[in-house]
Amino acid sequence: MIDWACRHRHALFAALLLSGLGCRDGAPADPVILSIDGQELHREEFERYAAEVQARGEAVLDPAVRSALLQSFLEKRVLVLEARARGQVKPGATGEEETAAVQKLLAQEVPWRDVSDGDVQAYYEAHKAERAVPEMITLRQIVVATANEARDVRRRLQKQPKSFVALARDLSKSPEAGEGGLMGRFSRGQLPAELEGPAFALAVGQISDVVQTTFGYHVLRVDAREPAHEPTLEESRERLRTELSRQSADRRVREYVAGLLARAKVNHEAVQARPSSS
Repeated sequence: MIDWACRHRHALFAALLLSGLGCRDGAPADPVILSIDGQELHREEFERYAAEVQARGEAVLDPAVRSALLQSFLEKRVLVLEARARGQVKPGATGEEETAAVQKLLAQEVPWRDVSDGDVQAYYEAHKAERAVPEMITLRQIVVATANEARDVRRRLQKQPKSFVALARDLSKSPEAGEGGLMGRFSRGQLPAELEGPAFALAVGQISDVVQTTFGYHVLRVDAREPAHEPTLEESRERLRTELSRQSADRRVREYVAGLLARAKVNHEAVQARPSSS
């Protein structure tokens, strides 16, 4: 009888242990970390997401990165939960279906707003200096191995200024030789220091003196020059209108998401107390 009672108690204990497998101190194995309007997000969803991010980065996420990742994850998923609560998407929907539902939700709650001409003008005036276009030059070069070769190139160009493109293709050792020595458009600070001064000192069509660098001996020609200028309001109006509309939409989306999270129940502790990987 005693032996049967022991076995019975052992079986009961095993059943209780199995029924509580994965739980600690009465806590559920996969606790809810976010809930709103009857919709729930569980810790395991975040753990899968964090594991994917970690695998892409091939590094263990430290607590600070993990915390920031959690906040971003909650901000994205609370929109999906709200869409579910409104019947706009079903649980188990694909990522594409969830994205479409969130876009529909945001179109309803954060509609696009037009920006007035007054707002555009005020923004233009406040940020005019930031939008200044610097002086630009279009530059060509011929690069040869020796100073004598460079001086010979320069003499030939003085006699036949229009032969620069042909000479660059025939003689230049630089990568852009096949393009007739065309290096591209540059503002100050974009060229090597040895070339910038001589290049910006040239008038359009003028040939430089020989310039020595670690790459060889250069002969330069400026094909075009665009003076520094500020785009006019008319040139900038539509681009600024689009930029301001996007900024306004982004701000209102952040405010909407913050409102959802304030209304939701968030359990950060359940994520911080995640199970070990062992």
